[in-house]
Amino acid sequence: MADKPVRDDKATSVAELTDKFRGSSATVLTEYRGLTVAQLKTLRRNLGRETTYAVAKNTLAKRAATDAGISGLDDLFSGPTALAFVGGDPVEAAKSLREFAKTNPMLVIKGGVFEGKAISADEVRRLADLESREVLLAKLAGAMKGNLSKAAALFQAPLSKAVRTAQALADKRAQEAGGAAE
Repeated sequence: MADKPVRDDKATSVAELTDKFRGSSATVLTEYRGLTVAQLKTLRRNLGRETTYAVAKNTLAKRAATDAGISGLDDLFSGPTALAFVGGDPVEAAKSLREFAKTNPMLVIKGGVFEGKAISADEVRRLADLESREVLLAKLAGAMKGNLSKAAALFQAPLSKAVRTAQALADKRAQEAGGAAE
């Protein structure tokens, strides 16, 4: 792409898009051709407050991605493109986009950016298949609690065995002493 001088309004748009690329945990590129304004409004609502869904000109979005240090997206900037800038959990946003695309097949997921690297549409779908961060943390906490309980039982076993042995020895001596007295 030749470096042409950019008009001020376009330079402002590129700077805003660059900031969004840099500030988001993930970005998903979609094609929205054929969706109504009402459907796009529903999609924005489904994505939540931490994700912004914006329509952008391909040339400006491509330049912003390059300025943000992201490569490998040039082929995705064709046709009408909208960008979902994810500020929160990328898994939740990917799930929301996938669910919306199931009911509205006009929405096509082209690919995206995750942790600063370009990803394909299949990788976005695999990201949507993951469990949310909260669920994974809860599972990790449960596994750690289970292991701690096992460790506590393991450390307590020799003590309880020693107590049972001492009690059995005391019972045996009492029985021997009782048998010798008779």
